[in-house]
Amino acid sequence: MKTIVCYGDSNTHGTVPITNLGDRHRYAHDQRWPGVLDRRLAPHWRVIEAGLPGRTTVHDDPIEGPQRNGKTGLPVSLESHRDVDLLIIMLGTNDLKPRFGVSAYEIAASAGKLAMIAQASQCGPDGGAPKILLVAPPPVRETGVLAEMFAGAEEKSVRFGELYGQAARANRCLYLDAGDIIESSATDGVHFEPDMHARLGNAIADLIERDIGLDI
Repeated sequence: MKTIVCYGDSNTHGTVPITNLGDRHRYAHDQRWPGVLDRRLAPHWRVIEAGLPGRTTVHDDPIEGPQRNGKTGLPVSLESHRDVDLLIIMLGTNDLKPRFGVSAYEIAASAGKLAMIAQASQCGPDGGAPKILLVAPPPVRETGVLAEMFAGAEEKSVRFGELYGQAARANRCLYLDAGDIIESSATDGVHFEPDMHARLGNAIADLIERDIGLDI
């Protein structure tokens, strides 16, 4: 059985769109996109969820803490679950928060840096590198209770598809633009509704079956 690690933020964790700050609701396993992926690829693949709400690509969060830094957390996840055949990275949404002051280009480049770390990790089969699928998060909407937290994010995030594609090509990763498939919830502008999780999980499963196969 092959192993997939889904490394991401609250949308990999399965956070339900929030209506009040402080909400901590999570979809059931079979509703979350990694769960959909797991069901589609079983019994050939084992899908491991490594989603942390608030996780950034490479930044310590001055409010939510240094544990949100995806760069420092990635080696831990890879070494914990080795041998990793495929690493799926979907991060960057939290980097859009004004507190980080980074451009869309810098966010995509930071996602590319995570791919570089994974490629040098020796956590893939036989001490090699895992295959990597870089997923561009869908654009954010500035609406609901998270609008102020993500002020200015909508304009930046509409460039994710283009810029993450460049980062994926530069680092020889598989690539998927989630913005071509799903959209963020109208409730809070950041998280996904259940039907979007289903679409994303199925789209990733289709890509794996087409571009990797079930028996790599």
